[in-house]
Amino acid sequence: MYAEKIFIQCLRYVSNKADAEELLSDCFVKAFKNVHQFQFAGDGSFHAWLRKIAVNECLMFLRKRKQLTIAIDDNSCVNDLVQEEHVFQQLNVAAILKNIQKLPAGYRTVFNLYVFEDRGHKEIAEALNISENTSKSQLFKARKMLKEMMDAVQ
Repeated sequence: MYAEKIFIQCLRYVSNKADAEELLSDCFVKAFKNVHQFQFAGDGSFHAWLRKIAVNECLMFLRKRKQLTIAIDDNSCVNDLVQEEHVFQQLNVAAILKNIQKLPAGYRTVFNLYVFEDRGHKEIAEALNISENTSKSQLFKARKMLKEMMDAVQ
């Protein structure tokens, strides 16, 4: 019932299918081992709980493989974020999903946490041990790179 959705979520964080399958398996093993900790809070709560486990498994996987490297740079891109917001909203969602895996791991991770997991920059910064400005910069660069990929296709 949940495997396909969780698999797609894992696939957004890692660059190949085999790693996503491994993460999916790890996610369900962890869920079954800790099912006693799950607290029902209405429809969708189990899926939300699985999604949270999957995100954490993906982040641990990337850290362990040292693929989660985020360049700490200046704040020059942060001010441009607001100006680029409208451009990003016009892009084709299906095409974006195809290109997410092409992003560098740091960009991809911040992008996924912000866009798909609905986390704020403060929460992302804490989870990844980076500054809020670095999170904002990484999101800006991810969006810019995705836009460039989309422009190249058109």
